[in-house]
Amino acid sequence: MSLQGYTADLHIHSALSPCAEREMDPPGVFARALELGLDVLAITDHNTVANLPSFCTDVPRGLWVVPGVELQTREEIHLVCLFASLEAAMDFGDELRKHLPDLPNRERLFGEQTIVTRQGKTIGVEPRMLLNSTDLGVDEVYPLVASFQGLCYPAHVDRNSYSIRSQLGFVPPNLPVPTLEISYRTDGTLGQEQFPGYQLVQASDAHCLAELGRGCAALLLEAPVWDELVAAFFRREGREIQV
Repeated sequence: MSLQGYTADLHIHSALSPCAEREMDPPGVFARALELGLDVLAITDHNTVANLPSFCTDVPRGLWVVPGVELQTREEIHLVCLFASLEAAMDFGDELRKHLPDLPNRERLFGEQTIVTRQGKTIGVEPRMLLNSTDLGVDEVYPLVASFQGLCYPAHVDRNSYSIRSQLGFVPPNLPVPTLEISYRTDGTLGQEQFPGYQLVQASDAHCLAELGRGCAALLLEAPVWDELVAAFFRREGREIQV
């Protein structure tokens, strides 16, 4: 067995997230990722998967795009959800939509929610407001995501808003996936002191191209494939995530 380090940014927003810039389309994100030397990306828009087909099609050689979503629970906790395939992510998106309030987006306040093609052309907008809480509790999300061939974990746990620690006041012990995400603001050593017992993954939470790669992790894998990624999140057989 020969393990290799892959540089990953597993929390990236596209132009579909209302708080993200229009430049966050496949051509822009892929070009910037290659410039930075990234190996693995995850596209994780707020409560939607509608731009995943464009990002998971015709991916440049040397990049692996993991389909995902950033889900907001009813407790206003952000969870990063990653999936084994585009098909699984799209099926999960259909289910997720049932749990998101049917309220119109307020573009002047929150920004446009742009659906794009692989070439970056605008083909529509999402009318429903994505910056909202679903009716799913954090304890419900873990098994739901797993039922769609996915895994999830708390996002930016070091932040003072929309994190599991800020909303609950603590990080529950023995979460189903023993990994937490820290933001680019916290280094790995400080993160381990604050969140002992958990493996950490760092990501950029990029909303514009300049933010891409500002927080990264090294995935120690045999190959950049789903089963290896899952093994790293659970620290199995030498696979792990390093920050």
